[in-house]
Amino acid sequence: MVPLRNILAVLGASALSTTAALADSEDTRPNVLILIADDMGFSDVGAFGSEIETPSIDQLADDGMLFTNFHVGASCSPTRTMLISGVDNHLAGLGNMLEIQADNQFGKPGYEGHLNDKVVALPRLLRDAGYHTYMTGKWHLGHEPGTIAYDRGFEKSFMLGESGADNWVEQPYAPFYTRVHYYEDDKLVSLPTDDYFSSDFYTQTMIDYIDSNLDDGKPFLAWVGYQAVHYPHQAPKEFIDKYEGVYDEGFEALRVSRLEKQKELGLISPDVELDPEFAKTSYEPWQMPDWEKLNDEEKAFNARRMQTYAGMLDNMDVNIGRILSYLDEKGIADNTIVIFLADNGPDPNQLPLSEAYRDWYKAHYDKVYIEDFDGDYSDMGQQGVYADYGPGWAAAAAVPGSYFKTFSTEGGLRVPLIVKFPGVVEPGSQVDKFAFVRDIVPTLLEVAGVDVPGPVYDGREIYTPDGISMMPVLKGETETVRDDNNPVGYELAGSSAVFQGKYKLMQNLAPKGTGEWELFDIEADPSELHNLADQMPERVAAMQAYFEDYAKRVNLVPVPEGYNPLEQTVVNAKRSGAH
Repeated sequence: MVPLRNILAVLGASALSTTAALADSEDTRPNVLILIADDMGFSDVGAFGSEIETPSIDQLADDGMLFTNFHVGASCSPTRTMLISGVDNHLAGLGNMLEIQADNQFGKPGYEGHLNDKVVALPRLLRDAGYHTYMTGKWHLGHEPGTIAYDRGFEKSFMLGESGADNWVEQPYAPFYTRVHYYEDDKLVSLPTDDYFSSDFYTQTMIDYIDSNLDDGKPFLAWVGYQAVHYPHQAPKEFIDKYEGVYDEGFEALRVSRLEKQKELGLISPDVELDPEFAKTSYEPWQMPDWEKLNDEEKAFNARRMQTYAGMLDNMDVNIGRILSYLDEKGIADNTIVIFLADNGPDPNQLPLSEAYRDWYKAHYDKVYIEDFDGDYSDMGQQGVYADYGPGWAAAAAVPGSYFKTFSTEGGLRVPLIVKFPGVVEPGSQVDKFAFVRDIVPTLLEVAGVDVPGPVYDGREIYTPDGISMMPVLKGETETVRDDNNPVGYELAGSSAVFQGKYKLMQNLAPKGTGEWELFDIEADPSELHNLADQMPERVAAMQAYFEDYAKRVNLVPVPEGYNPLEQTVVNAKRSGAH
């Protein structure tokens, strides 16, 4: 095997000449493995302060580089759009997540609800450059022919088109879908009926894909989008039972213990405190509940909900371990860059509590509500049982951040990122400076020796990826991906932000927030408790001006006054005829 230091020397030459040369010789470029957790909070794995057992992910951190200040979009498909294209989600087709898209955004450019043809996807670029490209799991970037994974460059794929699904059987998890779309390559297929569980199946299918061409000497891109830990929270029973009693002390106790563990690990400053109430939101379902006000039955129900979530995440970690062990067994782990991340922060929403949805859940699941269990919660997480976990446990998942998925707070946007790159990344290293999801595509293109595309690719005009390669950081040459001269604008579902160095300007429209622009030093204050706007008015003005320019550049369509993403799902379900 060629040492990676020699590979990197090759990558320093012209990308096109490198690709052409490798096409005529043994291709020693690194393989790429991308592992995506769904709706997982910053503190949910052991390396980031969790009590949940995640030895495989923790080993990645020990062997690789851990990023404590990495940010994504605040919901599934917008993040995945940027992760696969390197282009802002408003330009690439997911200006808002389709399920929560506001009425005035439908039909507008950049709000197509799928990855549009204005971008070229990473698998297409790597496949054109000689890579095998494989994908399993959640896609959520389109479920009609022309928009599926196979059509965007994946040579082999088994994909779920929707935002989620039941993990045991083929059925929607929510009433805004009439069905779920699974595609194997370009064929609409059904799930296997025997011994199916989503994480197990996606993992084994990916191993089979990699193994099918392993001997031809070509490198591969492997993209695994786990449904874990998106609701419904489900897992084989033994994974859930192992956490019996762990969560009996409640939401706030877990938040505090995870915060202290993060301080012990050196992930955050010893001075960081937690937001006690989440009082900026006027919407009660997003505020912090009080564990001590629950009765014994409610405490038992909620503890089992968190056990179920933990078991689902634990099972995902075991499956990640299966893939990593396979790479080791085949002798290719040392020539593979592995990227593990989450697509957004934790989801506090409890869809079955909506009166508009109650009848649907009663019809599609045997057990959903506390009264369905008759005090025995032992089968929570099993087939026929729906579970989510609400804002209390979601708040613990977000530690040290505040608030959740769809918010532009750190709880919505800051997620774990781990990069293992043998021979390049120093094992056990940590980066505390800001980086953004759009920086991953140019990084991987540099690894593969492929030029960043644009403004024309394969005869069509496209948007050029605008991220910054993280390779200098991965090689230990610098700690900074983006300095003050490389800000990032962001907006989703009425929540906006500008990142510039260690500062973040943030706005959350009601009911998520006050609608005021706030300024935070997110390196020192990841809980966003100390608004610096009054102390630094010139910086606020400059960052606001940047946001206005950004909004024009990406053709941003603001949500209307009173927009609520959770309530919008009901409107959109009726529009689609799903409910």
